[in-house]
Amino acid sequence: MSVQPGDTLSLHFALRVRGGGEIDSSFDDAPISLTLGDGTLIASLEQWLIGLAPDERHVFLLEPAQAFGARDPALIQILPLSDFSTAPQRNSVIEFSLPNGTTLAGHVMEVTDSHARVDFNHLLAGLPIEFEVEIVKIHCQPEN
Repeated sequence: MSVQPGDTLSLHFALRVRGGGEIDSSFDDAPISLTLGDGTLIASLEQWLIGLAPDERHVFLLEPAQAFGARDPALIQILPLSDFSTAPQRNSVIEFSLPNGTTLAGHVMEVTDSHARVDFNHLLAGLPIEFEVEIVKIHCQPEN
């Protein structure tokens, strides 16, 4: 039995910037549960789970395009301070509410007397990533 699209899984994972420290990990905690395609894990990382069997540990060395994508300079915006409910702080991450009800995180790169420069790229965009995963259990598989 191996992971297929739409499966519900229990798994352990770790994310690291290649050659750097750990960003997130569940290996020291209870496994996480997710259904492939439910948005818990981004699609570019989900694809690496397809075909894996339980009780095998894998480390995938991913280039930026295989993980969180390349950095897009168009996603760096200059916003007037009046757009913020509280004064933004340099190097903070702020969630912005979008008109459709979703939120988007932005990294405050610079603050002046009149504006803030905010980067809406994913914090890991443009970075090579190590994605370590161990499938603990496949709870269900789609019907054939």
